[in-house]
Amino acid sequence: MIEERETTQTALVSMTTAAADKVRELLEQEDATELGLRVFVAGGGCSGLQYGMTLDEAQDGDEIFTQNGVRVLIDEMSAQYISGSEIDYVDSLMGAGFTVNNPMAVSTCGCGHSFKTAGDSGQARSCGCGH
Repeated sequence: MIEERETTQTALVSMTTAAADKVRELLEQEDATELGLRVFVAGGGCSGLQYGMTLDEAQDGDEIFTQNGVRVLIDEMSAQYISGSEIDYVDSLMGAGFTVNNPMAVSTCGCGHSFKTAGDSGQARSCGCGH
C-alpha cells in the first residue's frame, strides 16, 4: 500500500497557490482528479540536470504529500536534487508555465528548466532554449 501524508510538517517541496490552481485546472480538464503532480529531475539540459512535471499515479517509493490541495509525487532520486524547492506557475508577457525555484541550484540556464547543483558534475547539453 502506498502511504500518503498531509503536509502539516515541512514538505519536501512547496507549491504556490497559483501552481496548485493550475494543476487542479489541468486535472479537471483531463478528468483525472485521482492523479497527482509528479515532479522529477532527469539528466540533460544545458546545465546538466533538468526539471520535469507530469500528471501521474503514485508509485512505490514515491514521496507523496498534499500541498495546497494538490497531491505531489516525487521519486527518491529526484528528491535529493529538489528538496526545499518551490513550484510556481507564472503567466507573463514572456509566456506561461511552471517554474521551480530551487535553493540547491548553483547555476541555471536562462530558460529556467535546467540547473546544476554544487555536488553535480553532470554533462551539460543543449536544451534547445537558445542559451
